[in-house]
Parts: sequence; C-alpha cells; structure tokens
Amino acid sequence: MSTPHIEAKKGDIAKTVLMPGDPLRAKYIADNFLENVKRFNTVRNMFGYTGTFNGKEISVMGSGMGMPSIGIYSYELYKFFDVENIVRIGSCGAYTDEIDLYDVLLADKAYSESSYADVQSGDYKDDYTYPTPALNERIETIAEELNIPITKGVIHSSDVFYRENFDDYKRIYRDFNAIAVEMEAFALFHNARVTGKNAACILTVSDSLVTKKATSPEERQKSFTRMMEIALRLA
Repeated sequence: MSTPHIEAKKGDIAKTVLMPGDPLRAKYIADNFLENVKRFNTVRNMFGYTGTFNGKEISVMGSGMGMPSIGIYSYELYKFFDVENIVRIGSCGAYTDEIDLYDVLLADKAYSESSYADVQSGDYKDDYTYPTPALNERIETIAEELNIPITKGVIHSSDVFYRENFDDYKRIYRDFNAIAVEMEAFALFHNARVTGKNAACILTVSDSLVTKKATSPEERQKSFTRMMEIALRLA
C-alpha cells in the first residue's frame, strides 16, 4: 500500500533503512554500494532504493531537511511499511574544536527546543529524545571492527538553520553539552519511540561553527564513505 509520500508497496522496502537527508546521497549509496537495486520511490524526488549489501537486503531513502520532513517519512516507513530500523546518516556542524571535518559522530541523545514530540503525541515534554541502545551498541562494534574512530555525544537538533544570534551555539554547547548540530535526529528518535521501533543517528562533521572550516556540497554528497560503510554493515 502506498502513502501520500511513498509510492512503494509492502515488501518493496527492507526492514532496515538508511536515511541521509539528501536524496542524491541516497542515489549515490545505491549506485556505488548496493547490488540488485530497485527504486521504490520517486514522489517529490525523495528517492528510495532497496538492494543487497554483502547478500543482505537493505534500503536507503532521503529524508529531506528538518524535523517535519523526516517526521513524515520515518513515521510512514515505521507505521505502514513494517520497517524496524532507521539509521540517519547525515552531516552536522561542530560546536567544539575537539572534533574536526570528516569526524564520525554517534548520537547518544538528541537535544532540541522543538515542540515536535509534544505536538506529535501529546505525551512527551522532555528536551531530549533517545536512540535505541542496541542499535548504538552494534554501530560501535562495527566501527571498531572497521577501525573507524567514532565519537559519541549529545546532538543538537535545531528547527532553525540561520540563527540571527550566530553565537548562541556557545550557550547550547555549555548548557546542554551538545557537541554538534543537525536538524532531524530528535524527531526520528521520537517516532521510533511512539511506534515501538528502532532508530540511530550517525553523522559526519561537514563544517565547524568554531573554526569556520567547511566541506563543499559535492564532498557532503560523495565523500562521507566511512559513515556509510558503518551503516551498511548493519544489514
């Protein structure tokens, strides 16, 4: 059965879905890492693909930017397509000079000022949402097996990309110990909680609010391969 945003049928999507924000990154992963690939979604150009990696079925699909967007896609995947695990594989901005461009981060919780969780279910007013511990443990094990350094920490999921008070990140880092910022994990973790499913978030540092260093759009689309390798092994 299709939904307003995903044209797939049940059975077209694997139990584990990797979700980059950029649908072109989803296409890149499908083209370069997966075999026996079938595209299951083109609605709004939010490309989704199912294929095999080392003989195991896995899907990859873009989420778009921000909590409303990943909130729609992750909820439909969990609720209507029997997806069990969603792993966000995205980019983030560093809030501390202790992490550098291309470092791989694993969210152990997501802080947000957003009202997404409270509005979505009416029963959640915490400033944090949480990934599935078993998924995080598996990701850490895989990273160790691949000899890929990984940093765990609090991630700030922001509703706003362009803040008038640019230096507000310093307060968030100080008060909430958030080491990096992105825009989706808080909603993904909440949707996993309310649907009884599993979620995790692996990020690659694409820029730094501290040092002002940054990667290019093409690098963000194609060069975050260490994060992709870890996530693909979850299949």
